[in-house]
Order: sequence, then C-alpha cells, then structure tokens
Amino acid sequence: MADRILRVNAYTTFDLLDAVVEGHGFEEEAFAVLNVTAPRNDPDHVELQLELDNTQLSEVPAHAERVTLSAGQARELAAELDKYAEKVERAQAEGE
Repeated sequence: MADRILRVNAYTTFDLLDAVVEGHGFEEEAFAVLNVTAPRNDPDHVELQLELDNTQLSEVPAHAERVTLSAGQARELAAELDKYAEKVERAQAEGE
C-alpha cells in the first residue's frame, strides 16, 4: 500500500484482507489492513483499526478508520465474531 496511514509490522493483526468500501452510487474492492491494539502504558481501551489500500480506490481518499472499545465492548465483539465463525464453519461442514 502506498501512502499508508497505519503502521504495519510483524505485530499487525491482519495485513492483507479483502475489503469493500460502499457509498452512495459506488462500491469498490481493495486489500485492507485490520489491526487490534491497546496503549502500551496504562491501557484503558482497545482500538480496532482499518485501512483500505488507497491505490485500489478512486472514490475515497486515503484514510484509516479507528474505533475505540472498552474492555467489555471488545469482549462482546469477540463473542459475536466467535458466534458467526461457528455458523460459517457449520455451513461449510454441511456443504462438504
């Protein structure tokens, strides 16, 4: 990704995902970085970061999204992710 906003290194959660940006009258696909982090010193929140590869986008300028979650919200999100991961795994197993 050229002109990257988020720092990507060996500790980045996911550094190459398929993503879609959708707006009024457009939809574009691009690679994305998705990271979960917390402050190193005195952590008081969990941060979810997302950046799409702006070299693959024509409708959206280079930018990154950041969501700040409390510990409880992060656990709730983790539980929801786990629930839907199990749903996908069951569907895939039934399709085999």
